[in-house]
Amino acid sequence: MRILLLTHAFNSLTQRLWADLVTAGHEVSIEFDIADSVATEAVALFQPELIVAPYLRRAIPESIWSRHVCLIVHPGPPGDRGPSALDWAIHNGATEWGVTVLQAEAEMDAGPVWASVMFPLRRAKKASLYRNEVTEAAAQALMQAVARVQSGYVPQRPEHGQWQPLMTQAARRIDWQGDATATVLAKINAGDGFPGVADTLCGEPCHLFDAWPESTLRGTPGEIIAQRETALLRATIDGAVWIGHVKRQGAIKLPATLAFPECAVPAAGHFIPSSPTFDWWKLTTATWQDIAYEEADSVGFLHFEFYNGAMSTAQCERLRAALAWAKQRPVRVLVLMGGEDFWSNGIHLNVIEAASLGDGSPADESWRNINAMNDLTLELIKTPNQITVAAIGGNAGAGGCFLARAADQVWVRAGALMNPHYKNMGNLYGSEYWTYLLPKRVGEEGAQRIMRDRLPLSAQRAVAIGFADAVLASERPAFRIDVARRAGEIAAANDFAAQLEAKRATRDRDEAIKPLAAYRDEELAQMRRNFYGFDPSYHVARFHFVNKSPLSWTPRHLARHRELGWMPNNNSGSRP
Repeated sequence: MRILLLTHAFNSLTQRLWADLVTAGHEVSIEFDIADSVATEAVALFQPELIVAPYLRRAIPESIWSRHVCLIVHPGPPGDRGPSALDWAIHNGATEWGVTVLQAEAEMDAGPVWASVMFPLRRAKKASLYRNEVTEAAAQALMQAVARVQSGYVPQRPEHGQWQPLMTQAARRIDWQGDATATVLAKINAGDGFPGVADTLCGEPCHLFDAWPESTLRGTPGEIIAQRETALLRATIDGAVWIGHVKRQGAIKLPATLAFPECAVPAAGHFIPSSPTFDWWKLTTATWQDIAYEEADSVGFLHFEFYNGAMSTAQCERLRAALAWAKQRPVRVLVLMGGEDFWSNGIHLNVIEAASLGDGSPADESWRNINAMNDLTLELIKTPNQITVAAIGGNAGAGGCFLARAADQVWVRAGALMNPHYKNMGNLYGSEYWTYLLPKRVGEEGAQRIMRDRLPLSAQRAVAIGFADAVLASERPAFRIDVARRAGEIAAANDFAAQLEAKRATRDRDEAIKPLAAYRDEELAQMRRNFYGFDPSYHVARFHFVNKSPLSWTPRHLARHRELGWMPNNNSGSRP
């Protein structure tokens, strides 16, 4: 079918549905929902047989849904209605939830149901649930709905429905003198990603995000009692919660200690002690830690849980130190696990943007950050005594993809997406040794195509073109089991010594042909132009990205119907 995706943005859910639809052989184009006139024009140009809305912040105009079948992907079970469906489910402690694909009508979320998929609702952040369970259920439900549209299926209206109003900040408000830790976590989790929970820190209004429980430290409810790396610890009536990210009024979302430096330093007789994780290599759920390590059967597993996959200069430096430490362990295989939701998305654009708020320079911080990413990538490339694996369980983008490709093996969870390109960020050239790592896997032409097309790679497509080495189970517990089993098999292989020797010989041969330092110098020469040159495109794009500026047009590589010479049934284009 010819399917138009009408969406507020090309977010993770939209990317996944786009990839699945194209893989299934459908002809797909994308239009950002900017205005009724723009959407109407897109429909006229593309002449879709079906319109799918994976992520909207306003209703589809009647002029479109009254003339075309429009499927809405709603993050709630059949009958559930309203803009804060998932927020209320988390807030109220629901144990089961779902995704419904329904037809757009005049009444919001009340149309006939084409498909639905249910799933257990784990206790987690809204953004994490959205990227994982909601996305998986949406992909299943949409493919079922599309098949039903093609078969002539007659959709049914749900027998009952319940309208859930927009969750206001009054409903999200934390009572630090009365709410238990579990309640505080549920409230912050229900607003994680967007809109956060309105609160105050150090007497200043802000919104809270990214909360984690603390099992041992205690203090006066509401008080900040400790700090660790980028997070602040705030006491509750029965424990404490780590606040990882904060958005001050009128500012951008930042790591808590960067957003509120006055809360993290001695002031007015109130000292905020540092609480480092001395045994950082011990993976635990009893506290918050962004880097952890575990070991079993000659395999080391290095975890790094960085919010939204963004890696600041300091985080890159700490992860590099952790990797260097792990390389000295008596293991044969090192697996870089990344985080639950993201493996890595490269440099930290919000922290870079924050440099402009003080006496710093975003260009200088960009330069420091990209060099720290390069140092980390080099540390991984130069691992002569272990076989290294990047186990990509969550999405990866930009420099994070090439950090992963610096490993000997890249294993991707089915359902995870990779965006191994940079140009969407103001024509950024990119570094992380991609000019060495990418062509050797996909060829020069393939590398140029990936950078030019700027489209997501599904796990299956990444393996098909040679960027990744294996697709593993989509369910996360099964994925982790697969990773451990496969890594253990490599460590126990009879030819392990021969594999290691072949790896060293290849690296020596590549270095003799062209040193890694030369690739880095060439890439950084281009990046210096991006950061310090006369063209401000990177800085403009970064500003709009971190400030969530309203989109004003759909990029042409997504809106195929706006390409010159495009005609319906023209099946040319890139595969996911």
